[in-house]
Amino acid sequence: MTEKNNLLDRLLQNRWLTHAAFWLVVLCLAPVTSGEGIDNIGEAFLYRGVGLPTKMAATYFLAYYQIPKLFLKKKYVLFGLSFILSTFVFTVIYRFNNIYIAETLGGSEHPKESIIEIITSKYTVLNYFLRAYFFGAIFIFIKMVKNRAAEKHQIELLQKEKTQAELNFLKAQIHPHFLFNTLNNLYALTLNKSDRAPEVVSKLSEMLDYMLYQCKEPRVLLSKEIELLQHYIDLEKLRYGNRLTITFEHELAHKQGQIAPLLLVSLVENAFKHGVSNAMGDAVINISLSMQDDQIHFRIFNTKETLVQKDEMQYKEGIGLKNVSRQLELIYPEQYTMEVVEEATSYEVTLTIQGT
Repeated sequence: MTEKNNLLDRLLQNRWLTHAAFWLVVLCLAPVTSGEGIDNIGEAFLYRGVGLPTKMAATYFLAYYQIPKLFLKKKYVLFGLSFILSTFVFTVIYRFNNIYIAETLGGSEHPKESIIEIITSKYTVLNYFLRAYFFGAIFIFIKMVKNRAAEKHQIELLQKEKTQAELNFLKAQIHPHFLFNTLNNLYALTLNKSDRAPEVVSKLSEMLDYMLYQCKEPRVLLSKEIELLQHYIDLEKLRYGNRLTITFEHELAHKQGQIAPLLLVSLVENAFKHGVSNAMGDAVINISLSMQDDQIHFRIFNTKETLVQKDEMQYKEGIGLKNVSRQLELIYPEQYTMEVVEEATSYEVTLTIQGT
């Protein structure tokens, strides 16, 4: 089925084939569109066949010169004069061909009008205008619809590319930030000659492998994101030790649930930056994640100090919540709610994503 659709698409995109098909249909309609003076099908095809080149010339001149070069560029006077003159020329040619070619080939014995009579007769323009331009009008309408559809597709494609580029930029902000924090943890452990250093290297390796190579798809398994969160939490627990109390509860109704990659981990990272890293004493972080009926519920709570050093450059804010908000707008438009509750000693984010 897909191959047939692709073949049809290629045929429709071939200008020569589509134009030839259109005019072939016009010619095949000759028995239906012929006037009362036409007695049989053969005569109908003869007259319409002789008139077809004039129809085509009038149509293409209007569609590819007069409309784009004059009308659409607001040269209305020139367009009007050009259209009147071309209408006169094409109707004269059409009637001349009918009288001197079609009637001759059809064996008509009617006396032929002179060229001067054809040019000066009101009958020429009045009776041959629709014959010259009727199918041309249909052709131009189809062309306008096709161009509009192509423009819409191009706009959607550019918007999609822009959105993807922005998402890639946002994800690129996360990768070096994770690496920076975790390497600091590893550096502290190696200075103390800790036996936990190999564990840190192993978890860091798994995290980087996931972030750099497994997150290229627009959606990943939620279970994989849970593994990433757990690795990150384990590394931070090594860093902060007993002064950090953290819980991470997660429940999935089905194992195939999916989510856009690297969304939740930024919120977890944000809780450590604003909560634990600034804490003078003990700190608390509570995280819960569940998925029911294609709806993801995520909540993260952390304690924080009442007095913290000002972030003049808004570095922490920019990498954290703003990053997540922008990704949600791009990936889940009108499909999410995110509520932030900040108190003097606590910070809580509740995120719900619909239709994942």
